[in-house]
Amino acid sequence: MHLPGKLLQSLEGIKGFDRDAFEEIHVSGEQVTSIRLNPFKLSGSSKALSFGEGLGEVAWTEYGYYLKARPSFTFDPLFHAGCYYVQEASSMFIEQAFRQAVDLSRPLKVLDISAAPGGKSTHIQSLISKDSLLVSNEVIRSRANILKDNIIKWGCENVIVTNNDPKDFGRLENYFDVIVIDAPCSGSGLFRREPEAIDEWSENNVALCSRRQQRIVADVLPALKKEGLLIYSTCSYSREEDEDIMDWMASELGVESLELRVDESWAITKTHSGSGALGYRFWPDKVRGEGFFIACFKKTNGEAGSFAKIKTKAGAVTKKETELIEKWMSKPGYHLMKYENTVYAWPMKLADAMNYILSNLRVIYSGVRMGELMRDKLVPDHALAVSKLVNDSISRVELNDEQAIQYLQRKEMDMTIKEKGWQLVNYQGYSLGWVNALPGRINNYYPKELRILKDK
Repeated sequence: MHLPGKLLQSLEGIKGFDRDAFEEIHVSGEQVTSIRLNPFKLSGSSKALSFGEGLGEVAWTEYGYYLKARPSFTFDPLFHAGCYYVQEASSMFIEQAFRQAVDLSRPLKVLDISAAPGGKSTHIQSLISKDSLLVSNEVIRSRANILKDNIIKWGCENVIVTNNDPKDFGRLENYFDVIVIDAPCSGSGLFRREPEAIDEWSENNVALCSRRQQRIVADVLPALKKEGLLIYSTCSYSREEDEDIMDWMASELGVESLELRVDESWAITKTHSGSGALGYRFWPDKVRGEGFFIACFKKTNGEAGSFAKIKTKAGAVTKKETELIEKWMSKPGYHLMKYENTVYAWPMKLADAMNYILSNLRVIYSGVRMGELMRDKLVPDHALAVSKLVNDSISRVELNDEQAIQYLQRKEMDMTIKEKGWQLVNYQGYSLGWVNALPGRINNYYPKELRILKDK
């Protein structure tokens, strides 16, 4: 691995940079694999999953673990069940920003502006209260669909996925308590994991990314309440995308830098910009993770925030349809809305907020998609299967390893189901999706776009 000489030169003098150690870790071939568990699906005794005992804990998060080796996640049914997310350890530090800078016990409105593929959004959703709302946005539609799939797999109820440009959020002035900007960047922090990114790195690209980062921050900041928390991060080592952005924010945007407590044993490097703003650098020769930068700010101008209720509710569901759908649900307390014939369940306490977002932004997913109404019946959706909303009375079929992979490949099921009709298929007690058992055959309803395309 040959690191760009101009990058190495540009890092000289930045606190924590040790050129020899930095180059050595990049050529060592060492790879760090880490996962973050889903606390809504796994019990406290399930930490080892199928990876064996002795997992190393990621120090700055309650849910992160290092793996001794990288397995084939594709052929682990628990991965497809949303029991864990494969995520880079350094980026899990966002948990400290939330735990230290906001009151997680109260309802929050959070925006993750560049959310795909979903690592930070699923992490945030694991931290906030059930009465909090998370808006996960991605401007590129194809990536927004990947984000949506990961939000569904995680089993989220209090999340809306949007597909908007950051400037569109100017319509929601002073609305959010927290805005997370994991900014598109030049990607130098990922060189060890993605060596092909080295060929794409250039000083011009760093400058281009810096300008893009400023535009995103400036466009979305009006949507943050006064006293709200702004979390800014990149996977770039370049000062132009890190400390220089902090300086620009502190001097131009009416924000105040916040300090986070960092345990000395974590080996995270605290840096200061010219204005005195504080940032935190993750150097891969010091921490067990990839390159990462994060800084937190409090907004000092604007207003406390409010929003008008939208009088026209999204797609009303009839009483008869409600009675039909609630037979599938484990608990009441959800607002049902219909788009064409597809029904979504929103947490009742968030219905007004979700309707407000729906009225102002391009929404591609919200709450839990229950299914499609067809001839006085509900064809249940995959999102319902992997959520926590399924009624306990719904039949469940436990699959072994071979059957679970067959199911995830959307192949014919090599099994017999005595009971007919819709059934949840489980693996080790965790739901993978639906089958419909008919006389003489079993219809596999695992989504085509999610199926495993290769053989084990």
